[in-house]
Amino acid sequence: MRVLSWHVHGSWTTSLVQGDHTYLLPVDDARGPDGRGRARTWDWPASAVEVSPHVLADEPPDVVVLQRPHEAALLREWTGLVAGADVPALYVEHNAPTEHAARSVHPMPAAQRAAGAPVLPLVHVTAFNAVMWDADGAPTHVLEHGVLDPGPLWTGEQESFAVVVNEPVRRWRVAGTDLVVALSAPAPGGHGVPLGVYGMGMDALVGAAPHLAGRTVEDLPQGDLHPALAHHRGYLHPYRWTSLGLALVEAMTLGSPVLALATTAAPESVPAGAGVLSNDPRVLAETAHRWVADRAEAAERGAGAREHALARFGISRFLCDLDHLLEDTVAGRP
Repeated sequence: MRVLSWHVHGSWTTSLVQGDHTYLLPVDDARGPDGRGRARTWDWPASAVEVSPHVLADEPPDVVVLQRPHEAALLREWTGLVAGADVPALYVEHNAPTEHAARSVHPMPAAQRAAGAPVLPLVHVTAFNAVMWDADGAPTHVLEHGVLDPGPLWTGEQESFAVVVNEPVRRWRVAGTDLVVALSAPAPGGHGVPLGVYGMGMDALVGAAPHLAGRTVEDLPQGDLHPALAHHRGYLHPYRWTSLGLALVEAMTLGSPVLALATTAAPESVPAGAGVLSNDPRVLAETAHRWVADRAEAAERGAGAREHALARFGISRFLCDLDHLLEDTVAGRP
């Protein structure tokens, strides 16, 4: 099939384009949010094809994967096609509700009804998202993440923990940046957790937390990021409120043991043999120091993490589940 999808989330799209379809990625001269085209830091297959909006009107897709509320309007503007009426479509929701979960109604169904268009199937990337969002009558599915296997890269020779977070200052409490700062700060009579922080916006982070100077790395390509993470003794996932960070899944796939808050989808995604989940920062800090001192325990937890990640978040399972969703959408089955 010819699958139209915007390049919104790089890691998720990397998994999407591994399938047996042709993937149409809108591109514009600015390569802005609505026209990024192919990734420049990932090696995507040739089946991921850049298309200009005017080309789509003459060569429409077989199915559309929407990921943001305004994309249905973009589709109509560019092609005259109504998502769900003139072309099969589904909506992938990557995020947990940003406000009160019990009162958060997903915006897609109401927007489709207002446009006189059918309500689309709503696809969540975690069961946590599905239960937290009010789907407002939309058929709901869960398509859990799938990641490419980078191989068992973990070595753990660096006695420190990796963190991956983009725009850590803007996303301060949501991303758990305050916990990163507190855990890594020198403690009275002791040492903070040694951390290496990777992502976009590292200068701002150092400005807010000067003790992290020299311990941040700005926006590595994924091909360089994975080996860099694998050198650390473990991976720290401090996010308070996120669907399920792909960096956490990727770290487990590398064979890295993980530390994370026991929030959102993490408790059902990280088994006990793969790491430690706790909402007590002292427990996370104590475990980090223990693994720094005991590489063997870290290696054992990391092996369990990799085994679990490959079984649950493998790319083959993801693509198989996705194909079923696409086929059902094209066939008009709810």
